[in-house]
Amino acid sequence: MMHRFRFKFSNLWTLIGLACATLLLTVACSSPNTNQSAPLISTTNNWVGYAGHHIAVGKGFFKEQNVNVQDIFFPSESEQQTAFLAKKADIAWFTSGTAVQVAAKDPTAKIVYLIDYSNGGDGIIGRNIKSPQDAKGKTIARENILFEKVLLRAYLNKGGLTENDVVIKDMAAADAATAFAAKQVDIAVSYEPYLRKAAKQGGGEVIFSTENTNLIADVVMVHENVLKNRKADLQAYFKAVDQAVKLAIAADPEAMKITAAKLGISADEVKEQLALVKLFDIEGNKTVGFNKSNPNNVLGNLELNAKAAYDFKMIPQPLVIDQLYDDSIVKSL
Repeated sequence: MMHRFRFKFSNLWTLIGLACATLLLTVACSSPNTNQSAPLISTTNNWVGYAGHHIAVGKGFFKEQNVNVQDIFFPSESEQQTAFLAKKADIAWFTSGTAVQVAAKDPTAKIVYLIDYSNGGDGIIGRNIKSPQDAKGKTIARENILFEKVLLRAYLNKGGLTENDVVIKDMAAADAATAFAAKQVDIAVSYEPYLRKAAKQGGGEVIFSTENTNLIADVVMVHENVLKNRKADLQAYFKAVDQAVKLAIAADPEAMKITAAKLGISADEVKEQLALVKLFDIEGNKTVGFNKSNPNNVLGNLELNAKAAYDFKMIPQPLVIDQLYDDSIVKSL
């Protein structure tokens, strides 16, 4: 993620998925497509919040909007990020933290759409932790990726603490949850479907979560030349996504099945996990996403992530938030 490995693959299936993605990218263009008749190469990874993309593909909404989309699914966001930076994809569905890091490496890439906010799907579990101050000196499992560092920082700050006041064990989210359940660590940063199950197994509870916050966001990023040269295709693309997101919000049974098949889980699990995510359609992007007058806009999230990325030395220099995004497509819809 670098992203959320929301559903744990075996090593074999991960390798198979990566091999397939690599093969698809090998035959794809080596630079973003600017030909209106060429497919838009659109990439996602293993996160339930990207249901809008999967439903749009499965329901044929892109075809209905007369936009040719090549769908590439990655087993993780790290491989997806590498492909996007190599300009082997036109569109990427990323966490905002990853988008910030991509922008630091390629300032021409722009965030154009707010996908979702985690609304309880990500959190911190602890045992015998009644306040943030109780975390001092405790052993905490968390992955060394930006969105988890941001989440932990927000919690520790409430107690006047930093990561220097605790013992960090760098573990992927699934492994962190397992370690907590086995009582090998005192606190763990994780997400569903691991979070609450591990809390129960480890004799703990959720002590902090993303519920009713915009701490963790997901966004759509495109290359600047695609934004400039394929406006009509991008408009059609997001109209299709808008149709799909509305079905996801309504928990449409067929839409749940389509997403479940893509993610390798049950439709009921998709529905349960989407309840912990706040999805945004086009109207939500206009009223919340890039609206500077709305306190829940994604700009605050980007500022938070950009500052954290610089503080944690994940990017070499501070970023200007207004240069990270382009809301022209959203405004044109």
